Amino acid sequence: MRNAILCILLFAASAVSAQQATIPLPAPTRTGGMSLNEALATRRSVRTFEATKITLAEVSQLAWSAQGITNDKGGRTAPSAHAMYFLRLYVARPEGFFEYLPAKHALQQLSAKDVRAALSTQETVKNAPIVFVIAGEYERAAKLTAKEVSQKLVNLEAGHAAQNLLLQATALKLGAVSVGGVDAKQTADAAALPADIVPIYLIPVGHPKP
Repeated sequence: MRNAILCILLFAASAVSAQQATIPLPAPTRTGGMSLNEALATRRSVRTFEATKITLAEVSQLAWSAQGITNDKGGRTAPSAHAMYFLRLYVARPEGFFEYLPAKHALQQLSAKDVRAALSTQETVKNAPIVFVIAGEYERAAKLTAKEVSQKLVNLEAGHAAQNLLLQATALKLGAVSVGGVDAKQTADAAALPADIVPIYLIPVGHPKP
């Protein structure tokens, strides 16, 4: 009986440890690559993808483009009012659900479940190799400024981050699309997000189908 209980405890502990694993990402490329002008000219919404896996290096570049740290003062790739940074960036992969940690440039595993198909009813989201979730901290923003202003600031910041991610996907010759028709409750429930974290965008990414 004691051995059985010990096995259960060890299994539970290993499961918790796996869910809390931190995965360091490869350093992002900060120079070279496709020019901004070319990325702007060729960016298009892509809704159908090949089954080809997205590499960790590609995840690194995409996550950094949306919320990466760019200087020793903590400035990020996407602008934020008074550098308050009200966004959270998550990545749904076949290997599980992760939060991007800008300061560490790493993924924190929150779940070992593949939640991609549960995030939305849209086939584009369900069939994408990976899905980025851009979510906002509206409650925290409302504590720092008037409610009407705070909502606007969070939404503007989300737009900045989304466009960065879409242009980076283009530069990597990947396809992506911003899905704004998000059922926030469905997405939050599927990802088990805290109540004060509200999904704003889903951005599925993959290799475009011809």
